Amino acid sequence: MTHPQMFDESDPVLGRVREVALPGAAVKVSHGRPAFFTTKVFAYYGGSQRVEGEWVAHDHAVLVLPDEADRPGLLEDPRVWVPAYLGPSGWLGVDLGPDPAAVDWAEVAELLDASYRLTAPARLVATLDARAR
Repeated sequence: MTHPQMFDESDPVLGRVREVALPGAAVKVSHGRPAFFTTKVFAYYGGSQRVEGEWVAHDHAVLVLPDEADRPGLLEDPRVWVPAYLGPSGWLGVDLGPDPAAVDWAEVAELLDASYRLTAPARLVATLDARAR
């Protein structure tokens, strides 16, 4: 079964997320949402959660797999939520809002970097580290 597209290609927040350059990363549509991946997905744009039996959409959010040490602190942030399906595997969603000017893009880049490092092949992580020198 094909999932309907659940995002707007012209979404300026999605455009800014796409600008975060990580070695070997590409984007595909998976389950109706943009999925950022190397050999494994390291981030999704948009998601949903179940709240009291109802689905709550988070259309301007990034879903990431955070470093385990960072997870408790992230969960204290009111923008952070546990996404349906991926949450039991440790993923978190971070609401960004519809206005790209209101987003802390350095924070988003750090979240994407951490998730990338947990999922990307070692050679790509080494490329990222070499680029930072």
